[in-house]
Amino acid sequence: MNISFLPEGPGILLINKERILVFADLHMGIESDLIYHGIHIQCQGLQRIKKIISCVKKVRPDRVILLGDVKHRIFKTSQQEEKELPHLLEQIRTYARLGITFGNHDPGIQKFLASDELYPASGILIDGIGYMHGHTCPDKKLKGHLIITGHHHPTLALRDGVGIALRTDCYLLTELDPNITGLTEKKKTRALFVPACNELVGYSLERTVKKPFSLLSRAIIAETAEVLLPDGIYAGSLMDLIPDYDTQNKK
Repeated sequence: MNISFLPEGPGILLINKERILVFADLHMGIESDLIYHGIHIQCQGLQRIKKIISCVKKVRPDRVILLGDVKHRIFKTSQQEEKELPHLLEQIRTYARLGITFGNHDPGIQKFLASDELYPASGILIDGIGYMHGHTCPDKKLKGHLIITGHHHPTLALRDGVGIALRTDCYLLTELDPNITGLTEKKKTRALFVPACNELVGYSLERTVKKPFSLLSRAIIAETAEVLLPDGIYAGSLMDLIPDYDTQNKK
């Protein structure tokens, strides 16, 4: 298997029997939801769609997998989502097969999809790679495999000698603790945490590992974890980048 990184997404292309292009956490319709909280910003939905389709055209995948939280509003579907989601999904279908792993923000998305386009929240195994949103327990069939997961929106703050920080999306590659996941097998289960394809929802990697909010984040084995930048460049080990991370008290 080969993996290529698309920093403009951010997204990744996995090449095995299929060419699978992956994006996570689009949160289409987020701008209309922010209005209810008194935050008014210009809608970027169409720009996100153009960005995704540009990546699709660039790498010509056989399948595009969206790792859940494709929509933003949880209990209803906003007018913005009603407009943007059909446009996004039809554009993707023009160039590739479509699959979506069900995320915690995705209730109601079924009406936009064919039955074979919606994958279970617990994950799906394709070409020996697991795909899931990441908010729930992984299916047992993913044990011993690499799991590509969304939900966590990882970002990294890079500081120089005078403390100036650059905030960037990032990937986290780590082994998972089988005592937490229940994925016990001689072959280790790993996870690749994928950054969000939405510039408004990034979440500090440091906060995630210090105060984990999902089973997968609680299962991170920090001593094995490595951080990659959006273009795939190695940023460092988790322990080096977050030196005050207490592995004894994280749970």
